Amino acid sequence: MIALWALGVPFGILARTLAAQAPPPRLPPLKDKEDDPNSPKIDTKAILEANQKDIKKNVERLFQLASELKTEVEKTDSVLVLSLALLKKTEEIEKLAKDIRSRAKG
Repeated sequence: MIALWALGVPFGILARTLAAQAPPPRLPPLKDKEDDPNSPKIDTKAILEANQKDIKKNVERLFQLASELKTEVEKTDSVLVLSLALLKKTEEIEKLAKDIRSRAKG
């Protein structure tokens, strides 16, 4: 009985180790949407035009915010006081710039 137990422990450890090292199950490859006749057609030209329109709108807003920020900085003595409105404006400018960059990348 002890001999069987002594033989079973190493085999159990070996089986557990091999199971832990087994490769993950393979998933079936994803089908291209172009191959599926039921998938809706994507109008890339319309998407690009809308994207360009959004970029132009955001650039105009960015320019407006930057101009307002410049005016505020010229009025404020930032050595003594850093305006909360000034910080919020810089955060909004940063957010807009990131959005423009991501849209420009595609």
